[in-house]
Amino acid sequence: MLFSNFFAPTSKNIPADAKIASHVLMLRSGMISQTASGIYCWLPLAVRVMEKITRIICEEQDKIGAQKVYFTTIQPANLWVESGRYDSYGKEMLRIKDRKDNDFLYSPTNEEQATDVFRKYVKSYKGLPQMFYQVHWKFRDEVRPRFGVMRGREFLMKDGYSFDVDFAGAKRTYDNIFKSYVKTFRRMGLVPIPVQADSGAIGGNMSHEFQILAETGESTLYYDKKLLSVSDGELMTTFAVTDEKFDPKTSQISEKDLVVSKGIEVGHIFYFGTKYSKSMEAFVLNENGEKIYPEMGSYGIGVSRLVAAIIEASHDDHGIIWPESVAPFDLALLNLHPRDGECVAAAAKIYGAFSGCREVLYDDRDVSVGEKLADADLIGIPWQVVVGSKNIGENIVELRNRKTKEVIKMSPENVIERFLSKCCCHQSC
Repeated sequence: MLFSNFFAPTSKNIPADAKIASHVLMLRSGMISQTASGIYCWLPLAVRVMEKITRIICEEQDKIGAQKVYFTTIQPANLWVESGRYDSYGKEMLRIKDRKDNDFLYSPTNEEQATDVFRKYVKSYKGLPQMFYQVHWKFRDEVRPRFGVMRGREFLMKDGYSFDVDFAGAKRTYDNIFKSYVKTFRRMGLVPIPVQADSGAIGGNMSHEFQILAETGESTLYYDKKLLSVSDGELMTTFAVTDEKFDPKTSQISEKDLVVSKGIEVGHIFYFGTKYSKSMEAFVLNENGEKIYPEMGSYGIGVSRLVAAIIEASHDDHGIIWPESVAPFDLALLNLHPRDGECVAAAAKIYGAFSGCREVLYDDRDVSVGEKLADADLIGIPWQVVVGSKNIGENIVELRNRKTKEVIKMSPENVIERFLSKCCCHQSC
């Protein structure tokens, strides 16, 4: 992608109403544009990141047998009346009427609709288990939307719903989801911290939040330092607790092993048994023709929130530092002197070599060197290839690591070989 053709309205100005790093940097890098309070347009740079996050989520869900669907964003109110949540949900739900005066709502979540789809088509215990998921837009009318997309009213969410024949099956599904979430967040370059959440009247340990570490997080987490190095399986028995639940008098964590950090919630998994299957008569018949109400659970990841959370966890004074797995581009190619023939030729050679193999943002703009370098740091692409007139006469370019600040001088050919060797389509390039 040529920067001269790419819509990324970057800015040096710090927005007056932006209070946290992710909000500031998403506005300054041209990722989002505010339409109304808590409602944003997502621009090309942000879309590229969000699509990579979505792909990782979907790949990990597919691996455990979850099936992707798209439920509707507009739901009939009668489904929520059946479940008993229509009146109790509160003003966060946007209630609307169609031209025939029928009651509808804009989806804040989809337990009712998932249950309705299930009961229409699954009639026998042989049809269990089932697990659906989607990545779809939601709306919750937050009383105080703030912090940009971190706490907006419209947001992209991965939500999943499971149906099992008994508690043992529901527990297996829950554990599989738990481990898949850990893998999902780790693939994004994050450190997932599970937090045991309130499970209500059902008891047990079947409700967990997933937090990621960030200095600007809203939650204060207390945990044993070994939590940062245990295996995926061990994470299921080793949790952090929030400040509301931490009691130093009863804590079994030694003072030397206790870590206190700030965190941002990015996911939540919850088992709720037969709450919806019973209230909505979503039963199946067992081998004796008797009714069985499936054991259910729901599983969420805040996709659009993750974009902001990753920035909160990974940035510096100059801008964003994207983990490679979710970066909008693999490389930023900066031609510092677009009127210099040697620089143009070298940059064109590098850019052409990666066609179809690597995602490259080629800054071909005729702007100052300072603006190009500042925009590259602001946007936060993991690697920068800098082509300048001082080095190109010796067939040298600079390869810069955005995170470590390391600068390596090498030939354009070596840059090409370095990144093509990691490219899955190298043989066909």
